Amino acid sequence: MENKKKLQRSWMMYDFGNSAFATTIMAAVLPVYYANVAASGLEEGLATSYWGYSQSISVLLIAILAPILGAISDFSAAKKKFLQFFAFMGIIASILLAFVGEGDYILASILFIVGSIGFSGGNIFYDGFLPEVADKDEMDRVSSGGYAYGYIGGGILLTINILMILNPQWFGLPNTVAATQLSFATVGIWWLVFSIPLLKNIKEEKKVEIKRDKSYIAIGFSRVGNTFREIKQYKQALIFLLAFWLYNDGISTIMRMATIYGAEIGIAGNDLIVALLITQFVGIPFTFFFGWLASKITAKRALSITLLTYMVITILGYFMTSAIHFYVLAIAVGMVQGGAQSLSRSIFGRMIPENKHAEFFGFYGISSKFAAMFGPFLFAFIGQITGNSRFGIISLIFFFIAGLIILRFVDVEKGIEEAQRQSG
Repeated sequence: MENKKKLQRSWMMYDFGNSAFATTIMAAVLPVYYANVAASGLEEGLATSYWGYSQSISVLLIAILAPILGAISDFSAAKKKFLQFFAFMGIIASILLAFVGEGDYILASILFIVGSIGFSGGNIFYDGFLPEVADKDEMDRVSSGGYAYGYIGGGILLTINILMILNPQWFGLPNTVAATQLSFATVGIWWLVFSIPLLKNIKEEKKVEIKRDKSYIAIGFSRVGNTFREIKQYKQALIFLLAFWLYNDGISTIMRMATIYGAEIGIAGNDLIVALLITQFVGIPFTFFFGWLASKITAKRALSITLLTYMVITILGYFMTSAIHFYVLAIAVGMVQGGAQSLSRSIFGRMIPENKHAEFFGFYGISSKFAAMFGPFLFAFIGQITGNSRFGIISLIFFFIAGLIILRFVDVEKGIEEAQRQSG
């Protein structure tokens, strides 16, 4: 029993470690550094566009790889080897970002894309170990524990990185650029150190590799095709998915593009990074609040409130001019981000059959990754052709309006009946 607990803690510690990539590199520090240093020689607005294209490319590659890696995870007895491979890919890319200097925006984009593939690819195999470290009745608790560890680990290192960037002399560093470069290396080291317990304690499954008559690529995509054909029987779940693909694209684009947009319109890098840390911590109580609100007014109405708030955020983002505005918007995003994501997951979960949760949630994740490449691309493209990223941010309102309109046609109760009918 004690060994099981140790294994579960080791599993959660991986999330504690790799979440630093999501906070420091994806969301907070690298976008600002990209705009101010790596792409400093580019015309105004181009840095934001190139960062948007880098985001779209990384999301597209991850979406293509996800079903193939999922098939490998299910069919091979080598999950640990693949987890190790992708983790080291992300760790090495993070450390190499420390060598990105002025004008190295192409290197920064390549390393970001490689690191993102390492991060997401590793997570597929990490998730695949959940049924092995937790029994069915423990799975929710252990899975939530992983998320909580991730919030804490990502938040702690981001706080340390912010202190390094704001006060480089405390750490014996000459300036902010050196402190920022070192912060990228600390992500790789942090991720490596907290991966050790899992890689040391988890044993490769003692199962025989399942015989297959097709390549992993063919298996992966045929499974996605099968799930799509099957999900068409669940009309309400499918309508909800259409809405989700749209508004979630808007949400993920704001998460990925906010800091570089702020940097372009002249907000100081330190303000941008501190604001993102605030978003992280505001999100925790408000996620619980929206869970409570859903029980009072229905999950669909509570979700609609989050999307209306996002529409206001995009409009205010267009007019934003000062650091105070960015702080206000960061708090607003923190208030609705967790709520929108957790309510979406619970609404979808209620409208799919009991015996198909893993299959349908796999499709939910993969399909939303494909959809998520359009937002950063639209943001980047409109910003590039107009020469002003303010038009890029306002273009995101389309995703929220379209998502809200389609969401109105979702009948959750009917969707639950459809799922029960098929399960029974």
